Amino acid sequence: MFKRIDHIALSVKNRELSIQFYENNFGFKQYFEHDVPDVPNIEKVTYLQLGDTVLELENWRDEFLNSGYHFCLISDDFEADYDRLVKAGVAVVTPPHFPAPRTPREKGWKRVVFKGPDNELIEFRG
Repeated sequence: MFKRIDHIALSVKNRELSIQFYENNFGFKQYFEHDVPDVPNIEKVTYLQLGDTVLELENWRDEFLNSGYHFCLISDDFEADYDRLVKAGVAVVTPPHFPAPRTPREKGWKRVVFKGPDNELIEFRG
């Protein structure tokens, strides 16, 4: 049986901008990068890690937009993380609100959605 998601892949136009965005705003750290010789439209693939969470950034040569999906992080200090991202100029798509809790541990959690440099949606809860 499957255990968990290994990684989430995002298409990016500017690899360096995306690396800086996720390292500076969310605490991810780059740990691996490689070429993809069999896929000529991908310049490089870069991997970032935050604890057990891995983002794969696919640097496409041609425009390849992200749409229709998002990923979600859990915050241990919602207000501080929200304020820090707003001050850093990260665009808010859905303002903070209290969603219905899916499990008892989520009771009282807030939810917010931000937009990344390639229109990817980044949710966090806490």
